Amino acid sequence: MVLNMKRNNIIEALNQEKLIEHKQRVAFHEAGHAAGIHLNNKARQLPPIFFKIIFKDMGEVTDADIMAYQTTHDDCLARVEGGRLIELLPPSIDSLVRELTQHNDAMAQLLHDYMKAFEADVINLLIGPLAEAKHVAETDDELFNHQLVNLKALKNYGGSSDLALAHEYLQSFSPNQHQREEKLDELFTVAFDFVNDRANWAAITKLANHILSNSKNIIDCEEIVSMLDESIDYFQNRRVVAGHQHDG
Repeated sequence: MVLNMKRNNIIEALNQEKLIEHKQRVAFHEAGHAAGIHLNNKARQLPPIFFKIIFKDMGEVTDADIMAYQTTHDDCLARVEGGRLIELLPPSIDSLVRELTQHNDAMAQLLHDYMKAFEADVINLLIGPLAEAKHVAETDDELFNHQLVNLKALKNYGGSSDLALAHEYLQSFSPNQHQREEKLDELFTVAFDFVNDRANWAAITKLANHILSNSKNIIDCEEIVSMLDESIDYFQNRRVVAGHQHDG
């Protein structure tokens, strides 16, 4: 009887540990997406877009949910709703180019703006699993670099659906597989550098911690944007003060 109680206590403690780990990974994943949508788009001088983070009640998360996450490495317990600049992809960008550029220079500018939005959407999709991967690496005291965390590895960090959607974008980018792969590698590098930036990572971490300490199932756009901007401002102010102290 005593042995059974001890075993049950150990199992319960392990399950609780898995749940905490799962919550943390989900929080960093969604915080990464949110930071990309706001901070990456802002840096690229793209218009602000509405989005929010929606969570399943973590009290309802079962062992089966965690097991499914560990098996498929894809998460359906949280998601960013909205946030995409391009909702309806054209059959091909080549056809869009022909349609727009045959009119006038103003249309050429529209095409340029479209490509900026196109690239930002893909980058923001990749930032989510990359943020989760960086969190896991730091938790395990491991390195976070391009060799250890590449595009294929993102499926291990809840990135299966993100990668599937990114591939949908790239299908419309070019019929040529080599061109698609090159473009995706290019955008992956941008996403990786975004997550690895100290100011961006501080903002992602702050938002993830807020998610973990928050009991709400929906975190709205205004709250997210305010928190990310406050974090970036604080980081930049610290950098300015450190620079003045160094000069002094």
